[in-house]
Amino acid sequence: MGAMVADANAAASSSARRSASAELGNGAVTLTKALSIVEFVAEREGASAREIAVGVGIPLSTAYRLAHILVGADYLVHLKEERRYALGIKLRILSQSVDRQFGLSPELRAEIGMLHRQVGAAAYFAQYRGSEVVVAHVEDSPECPRVVPLDVGLHEATHATAFGKVLLAGMLPEQRDQYLVDHPMRRLTPATMTDRGALENDLATVNRSGVAWEYEEFLPDLICVAAGVRGGNGMIVGSVALSGSAQRMRRSAPACEEAVRRTAARVSRCLRAYAQARP
Repeated sequence: MGAMVADANAAASSSARRSASAELGNGAVTLTKALSIVEFVAEREGASAREIAVGVGIPLSTAYRLAHILVGADYLVHLKEERRYALGIKLRILSQSVDRQFGLSPELRAEIGMLHRQVGAAAYFAQYRGSEVVVAHVEDSPECPRVVPLDVGLHEATHATAFGKVLLAGMLPEQRDQYLVDHPMRRLTPATMTDRGALENDLATVNRSGVAWEYEEFLPDLICVAAGVRGGNGMIVGSVALSGSAQRMRRSAPACEEAVRRTAARVSRCLRAYAQARP
C-alpha cells in the first residue's frame, strides 16, 4: 500500500512539473509574440491588426488579442478612425528611462544631432554598458540614413567598427582579452580584421592618434570614423562616430575626422557635467 501511495505521489509530482513547464513555455511564447508586435509597430510607425498578423506570422485572432492586451497596458494605442495601432505612452516612459541609464542628456543628443547636420552623414554615440559595447544614440535623416544594422542597441562586431575600436582601445589589456574571448573576431567582409595581432597594432594607432577608421570592415562600401569620449578621470567612456559611403567618406576624410574630434571633446564635457548634476 505504501509503495502504491509513493508511486501515486511521484506521478502527481511529475504531472505537476510537466504542467508548470508547459505553462512557462506557453507564457514565454506569448511574451515573445507580444514583443514582436511592439517591434513591428515601431518599425512600421503604425500597423493594422491584419498587417501585424502577416508581419509577425501569427493568426489574426491572436494579433487582435495581444494588441488588445498591449493597449490595456499602454504599450500600444488603438487609433480607431485609422484602424491601426501605434506605440503607446509607456514606451516613451521606458525610452526616457533608458536615456537616463545611458546618461544621455539632452545636450549630448543635441551634439550628435549637430554633428549629423554639420557633416551630412549618420552620426552615432556608443559607450560601455556593463561588459558590452553598445550603440546608445543615432542621428540620421532620409537624405543621410544610417545603415540598417548600425542602430541603437547594436553590440556586435566591435572589432569591425570605428566606434568599437575606440572602446576596445580604451580597455585595459586583460579586459580586452576577456572581451575578445566572449566576442570572437568574425569575418564580415573581405576587409574585416580577424587576426588579433593586426587588431592590436590598429588599436595602438588609435591610442596614438585619438581616432579610429574602419574601411569596409563592417559592410562593403561603408567607411566609419570615430573619436573617443573621456570621463572625469580621463579614461575612455564612449565614442562619437560618423558613417557613410566609401566614396563620400574618402573624399571628405579630413573634415570628418576633425568633426568627430571636436564633437567628442564637447560630448566629454557634457558627460562630465551630467554626472556632476545627478543626485
